Amino acid sequence: MNHHLKATITAALLSVLTFHIGVKAQTVTLDQFESTEGWNYIKSDGVNITAQTDNGLSGKSICITYNFVKGTGYCGIQKLFPINLPENYEITFYIKAESPSNNFEIKFIDSTGNNVWWVNNRNYNFPTSWQKVRVKPRHISFAWGPTTDTRFRRIDRIEFTVASFVGGSGKIWIDSLTFKALPPISNEYPAPVAYEISGTQSKPIAEILDQQPHSVWIAKNKSIQEILIDFKALREIGGLKIDWMQGKQAQKFDVLLSYDSINWEKTFTVNLNINSTSYIRLPEFETRFLKLKLSQSNNSKGLGIKDIEIIKVEESNTLNNFFRYIAKNSPKGYYPRYFLDQASYWTISGVSGDTKEALINEDGMVEVEKASFSIEPVVKVGNKIYDWSNVKTSQSLTYFIDGKTYDYTPTVNWHTDDIDLQVGITSYGNANNSSKLLIGYTLKNNTNKNQTIDFYLLIRPFQVNPYYQTLNLAGGVGTIKKISLDASKDRVEVDNTSLYFTQKFESFFAGSFYSANPTELIRSNHKEVVMAETDNLGLNGGFVKYTIKLKAGQSHTLFAIAPYHSKNINDSELKTKNIVDTIAKVSDYWRGKTEYVKFNLPSTAEHLLKTYRANLMYILINRDIHGIQPGSRSYERSWMRDGSLTSSALLKSGITDEVKEFIEWYAQNLYENGKVPCVVDFRGPDPVAEHDSHGQFIYLIHEYFSFTHDTAFLRKMNPYILRTIGYIESLIAERSTDYFRYGNDSLRAFYGLVPESISHEGYSAKPMHSYWDNFFILKGLKDACDIQIALGNHEKYTRIKQVTDTFRKNLYKSINLTIKNHNINYIPGCAELGDFDATSTTIALTPCNEFENLPKPEIYNTFERYYTYFSQRKTGQINWVNFTPYENRIIGSFIMLNQPERAHELIDYFLSQQRPQGWYHWAEVVWNDYRTPAYIGDMPHTWVGSDFINAFRNIFVYEDIDHNTLCIGSALKQDWIDSPQGISVQNLPTYYGNLSYSITKGNDHYKIKIGGNIRVPANGICIRNFNGSKLPKGVEVNGTKLNTYNVNEIRVNEIPCEIKIYY
Repeated sequence: MNHHLKATITAALLSVLTFHIGVKAQTVTLDQFESTEGWNYIKSDGVNITAQTDNGLSGKSICITYNFVKGTGYCGIQKLFPINLPENYEITFYIKAESPSNNFEIKFIDSTGNNVWWVNNRNYNFPTSWQKVRVKPRHISFAWGPTTDTRFRRIDRIEFTVASFVGGSGKIWIDSLTFKALPPISNEYPAPVAYEISGTQSKPIAEILDQQPHSVWIAKNKSIQEILIDFKALREIGGLKIDWMQGKQAQKFDVLLSYDSINWEKTFTVNLNINSTSYIRLPEFETRFLKLKLSQSNNSKGLGIKDIEIIKVEESNTLNNFFRYIAKNSPKGYYPRYFLDQASYWTISGVSGDTKEALINEDGMVEVEKASFSIEPVVKVGNKIYDWSNVKTSQSLTYFIDGKTYDYTPTVNWHTDDIDLQVGITSYGNANNSSKLLIGYTLKNNTNKNQTIDFYLLIRPFQVNPYYQTLNLAGGVGTIKKISLDASKDRVEVDNTSLYFTQKFESFFAGSFYSANPTELIRSNHKEVVMAETDNLGLNGGFVKYTIKLKAGQSHTLFAIAPYHSKNINDSELKTKNIVDTIAKVSDYWRGKTEYVKFNLPSTAEHLLKTYRANLMYILINRDIHGIQPGSRSYERSWMRDGSLTSSALLKSGITDEVKEFIEWYAQNLYENGKVPCVVDFRGPDPVAEHDSHGQFIYLIHEYFSFTHDTAFLRKMNPYILRTIGYIESLIAERSTDYFRYGNDSLRAFYGLVPESISHEGYSAKPMHSYWDNFFILKGLKDACDIQIALGNHEKYTRIKQVTDTFRKNLYKSINLTIKNHNINYIPGCAELGDFDATSTTIALTPCNEFENLPKPEIYNTFERYYTYFSQRKTGQINWVNFTPYENRIIGSFIMLNQPERAHELIDYFLSQQRPQGWYHWAEVVWNDYRTPAYIGDMPHTWVGSDFINAFRNIFVYEDIDHNTLCIGSALKQDWIDSPQGISVQNLPTYYGNLSYSITKGNDHYKIKIGGNIRVPANGICIRNFNGSKLPKGVEVNGTKLNTYNVNEIRVNEIPCEIKIYY
């Protein structure tokens, strides 16, 4: 058959398929996989995939064999299936595998190929025998694409993809892909009817389904009793909420389902129930009949039920939705705040370079193990119970013990009339070996009388990381498969984690969620806490209980310790004195790391300084071994983008070793052709194209050299640099053909650039020719030239310089052409859209140092337009939903544009958006409504934090590369330089050495002393924007009158020096 005829017949058959699916409610077989015809491979770099037929359910199946050679990436198969979708439908297929738990993605792609909807099964446990998968509209969500209409109404291609979660290799078999149109979705069902079954007799019992609190059902039979619910039609359910009569719970019961009331399938069993309300999750079940088999009462009072409520499918289709439903049907405080759809904020604790970090949220809940469990305090004073919902809270980085303060310790304080509770966490030990989490709890009696306090520590499978955090790691419900008391009864074992306590607890409880809810036990005044059953569903929990007697005003502290990597602990580590010494040592360690630069500023700058120091600490905690990462949960990966700019912040703060380690580690992950991966994690390099990474890698090496002057290291890294330059040249060549050179204006705007990419992920919907990418390419080329000069490689310098000059010329031609094509008056974000993005354009100023070459007045207009928007948002003139605090980097732009007042206006605003204020950090996303339960990236997000550090440093000093000068004091606030004690900065690293200076105010002058281990740049040291840019009456340098100064700058060429500026 000729190819044209075959294509025509195929198209005709597909059009018929589309028509029939659209009009008839029938099952249509899309592919029985008797051959691999029509299936195309989709894969990223560093991944191998093959597909062939194999034995199936009946006949053949398709077998996908994959291997993540580099550890990361994705691969899959894709085929054309044009389907106009009805309102309701079901797509099914069978699957089995021999595969590690990687992400299994079912994708649906439109005719453009750009818009993707998916079912994203993260960390999927592939079945080892054939299992049917059903996909309904509620399972499908919009993944990415440029469309503004994200309604899913048509399929053009179906794709089965495996994306690396742990990497490795495997085989996946798929068979019998079908599509079935279903009746329209309806929430209207016939009213169900309940029956009491006794032998062969049945009796209607309306009272258990009427949702009336005073109508109840009581069983005459105290042992076995059956209740049948007839839904009157086949329907989907999500589970059951059973409100038992007090003291008449069924101790053991089964839930059975049936289509015909004859053949029953047992779907759930509880063997030891002491809950007063049972929530039973039955996700994605479809049935006509439901039977409750109640086997035994908890006591001789018999069995009784107040009400049974049918949980909807969408209320239990995920564990997080299930607990959101439960929390909304429970007293406030029973469950973490986020299950009530209130945003919850947190911070981290860990050891620099460790792969494990703990979290503490604003309510004092501590996540001990990622995606696993947390510890939550509950305090009982008489009949009063205090939890997060009825106390006033505050947060800080200072822990108080016996009148002494310990900084760099994340702390939460509860305040009530009866008691105060302080929860503080820190981490100590050797990273990835003996590191441990230390939690301190201090109770204080606030009354003038003695009090007996019951103090509980709940241990439950809930994360601090909330349910709406879904990128790379699902927050919310975690897992506890086993919880028990160690044989010695001095510690609690939670799966692979040991919890040690400095004070022996009075009692311990553990049980399955389905058997005994620990918060209910605490509130129900059980005289004896029983041990309920645990199960393998991962929802076990428990608590330890202390009874503490406090005199009026007295405080009491106890500690819990959880080793991060091992189960062992030395007895000496549990002694309170040694613990306090450890907290002090950790505090001193962080002080030493973050206070290399000494700032002496007025108290009005305290928040600013604490933010600077705190974010240095958070950056180092977020590190995993050598990898600099922006987060410890959603963003626990190392991007070159984040890492290079964060490394710059570290270098500017005197932290160098960690940067060197990061460079060496990342360099080992370059591809053979010189491609710099956008991101690397424990699996290896990610193949996704983000073309900023290549220039950033070279910039990072040059930045390290600029601060350390380590020529030997530079020479060691130069082969990697030259490989990267070769890859950059190959990218430029792709857009340097005559097709782009002589094309229309739109095509010519791409000429000489690097190809489109998702860039800084600002173009994830559709890759673009991003100027962010191209400015960093230019920066990398320029720095590569400087590196060759430093190493004496003149021939290599000459060649790279030619590439650089040509690339710069084409870059500015492109920018000017895009400005013309889109009729705009600002610097665009990308060539295709002519979009406005000042937050990305700012890198053209620093670190790319292209201000002199940027089009004028467009660069000024860019930041003028941003400032107008910023002011309107700040003053409430416009409605806004959220913003990303990457805008912090624009602070530095305004300083470099000699607009320090605007810079400080931004600083004050962004500091006000820290949540909570006492932890001095930002998430990646800030929502206008403080309690909006929506994705925030990670917290603390330390690329945002490093953006702030880099901008903060510009207040005091920055290198003006274009003019070969060092600028100091460009954004010093008036009240700082006017303060009676003056200000000083010591040991501030620069490209030219460590700078120190001080400023004091006299009667008619300011005195500035500049010193340090520093060499003077070719064009001197420039004091900018001093004293509100007022023109001095006179200036003296080391006693000699200076004649060359103006309102904006005073330039000196000798160090040390004493400058007097008269007004």
